[in-house]
Amino acid sequence: MTLLSVNLNKIAVLRNSRGGDEPDICKAAQTCIESGCGGITVHPRPDLRHVRPDDVRALAALLRGRVEYNIEGNPFADARGAYPGLIALAREVRPTQVTLVPDGDGQITSDHGFDLDRDIDRLRPLVGELRELGCRVSLFIDAGTENFESAVAIGVERVEIYTGPYAQAFAEGKADVALAACVHTAQEAQRARLAINAGHDLSQANLGAFKSAIPELAEVSIGHALIGEALYDGLAATVRSYVEILL
Repeated sequence: MTLLSVNLNKIAVLRNSRGGDEPDICKAAQTCIESGCGGITVHPRPDLRHVRPDDVRALAALLRGRVEYNIEGNPFADARGAYPGLIALAREVRPTQVTLVPDGDGQITSDHGFDLDRDIDRLRPLVGELRELGCRVSLFIDAGTENFESAVAIGVERVEIYTGPYAQAFAEGKADVALAACVHTAQEAQRARLAINAGHDLSQANLGAFKSAIPELAEVSIGHALIGEALYDGLAATVRSYVEILL
């Protein structure tokens, strides 16, 4: 079974738009856990546009010993104000997994993966530190990426395939080429003995086809579509629907 990790960033966006503490991100996490998800994902950013460091800490206390905790972020982003940096947060809360993502302040959302040829030397000491903390390390990569030996050599254990282009192609009714690129990258990563995660714009509409094409899929991280669908059907029911697709 592929693990469903629910990304709670959009819960934080809604809360931050009004101020105060509602909706409560920990209550949302509790609902997701009770509905069968196997993990919770957050993606704190230096500009604090959604999930904040205090959310990361509160969720760590709630999740410990219950489900996996996946923290995403840019390891190269400097500490700023209340944001201590991704590695510093990992040092504090010791999540199950840290997913390294090359996003910048100017991006509304993550929209590309690492260039391994260019970035591997900068990633090496950061991956090493995270592994020493006991965190599994995953790298966000584009479909079409090949040659994962350098990632394995620095201690990376998983890759997360960026599925935005696949989701867009699926919506346009022409997913074959984009899906084939995802499958090829998954196969290349598996040859290097890396486990496969995936995320970005996956939804109930397109997830089944993706899972069928990559049956060895270890984990999907889903936030935007899941929270949007939950506005109509409820959070618990929506999480259960995703879990059913992934069985």
